[in-house]
Amino acid sequence: MPWNFPFWQVFRFAAPNLMAGNTAVLKHASNVPGCALAIEDLFREVGFPENVFRTLLIGSSQVESVIKHHAVKAVSLTGSTHAGQSVASIAGSVLKKCVLELGGSDPYLILKDADLKNAVVKCAASRLLNAGQSCIAAKRFIVVDDVYPEFLEYFIHEMNSAQFGDPFDEETTMGPMARIDLRDELHQQVLDSIEKGAEVILGGEIPLRKGAFYPPTILENIKPGMPAYDEELFGPVASVIRVNDEKEAIKVANDTEFGLGAAIFTNDLKKGENIAEIHLEAGCCFINDFVKSDPRLPFGGIKESGYGRELSSQGIKEFMNAKTVVIN
Repeated sequence: MPWNFPFWQVFRFAAPNLMAGNTAVLKHASNVPGCALAIEDLFREVGFPENVFRTLLIGSSQVESVIKHHAVKAVSLTGSTHAGQSVASIAGSVLKKCVLELGGSDPYLILKDADLKNAVVKCAASRLLNAGQSCIAAKRFIVVDDVYPEFLEYFIHEMNSAQFGDPFDEETTMGPMARIDLRDELHQQVLDSIEKGAEVILGGEIPLRKGAFYPPTILENIKPGMPAYDEELFGPVASVIRVNDEKEAIKVANDTEFGLGAAIFTNDLKKGENIAEIHLEAGCCFINDFVKSDPRLPFGGIKESGYGRELSSQGIKEFMNAKTVVIN
C-alpha cells in the first residue's frame, strides 16, 4: 500500500476482505512503518484474533518471496503502473489473482454550459488535495473554447488563493510534497513540458525555503508529446488544454494510457450522464464534482490504471471464490 493516504488506502482494502472471511498481511510503503504498525494494533484492539491482520516490515526486495508463499492466495496493490506490472508478473507466474489500483491522469471536461464558479472550485480542490499527490486528483483540465478565457481567469485566482506552507499552521491549505526527490521529479516534468512549448501562467518555480514545497502551478498550450499531456503529474500542477468543442474534449480525455477517474462539468445532466456512461474511458466518472472514493461504490480503473475493484459489494467479492454445488 502507498504512502500518500497511509491509513485510508489500507482500510479500504482490508475492511471488505476481512469481512468476507479472509486474513491479510500488509507490506506498507517503507516510509510509513509507524502507520503500518498502528493499523495492526487497531485491528487487535477492536477484537480481531491475533493473526487475522499482520504487518510485515520488509523491503521491496522481499515482496516476491511473500507473493509466491503458499499461504498467500491473492495480492492487492495500490501504487505506480511500474509497480503494478512487477507485482502482476510475479503473481501471474504462480497463478494468483491481483487487484491493481495504479496511476491516473484524470481528465476534467469543462463544457460550454458548465457552472464555471462551481467547476473552478471543484477543479482546484481536486488538483491541490494532498498537495496534488493523489492517483484520482484532477490532472488535465479540458476546456471548450466558448468558456476557456473565463474559466482560466477564475481558475488562476482559485489556484493562487491556496496558502501553501507549514501544515501545522492553521492558515495553511496545502502542505509540502512527501519528499524532495518527488518534488524535483515533478519540477523536471514541468521543465521538460516548457521546453516542448508549454507555457507557465502560475507557479512553476521551486520556492527558496526548506522542505519539499512546490507552488500551485498552471500550464497551458499543452500538446501530445509533453510530460504534462502524456504522463501523470503527481503534485500540484494543472495542465489546461483548450479544445474546440465537446467532441474534441472527449477525444482528448481518452487520449491517455490511464483510465482511473474523470469528471464532466455541465448543467445538462442527461448529456453529462451520457458522456460519462458511454464515451469516457475511465473506471469512475463524476458529474459536477471531483472524483473521490466512497465505501458504498466500486472503485478502480482500466487501461494502465489497473484492474479489479475495491469497496462496495464488488470489492468484497474480489477475493471470494464462487463455488458451484449441485445436488441431484
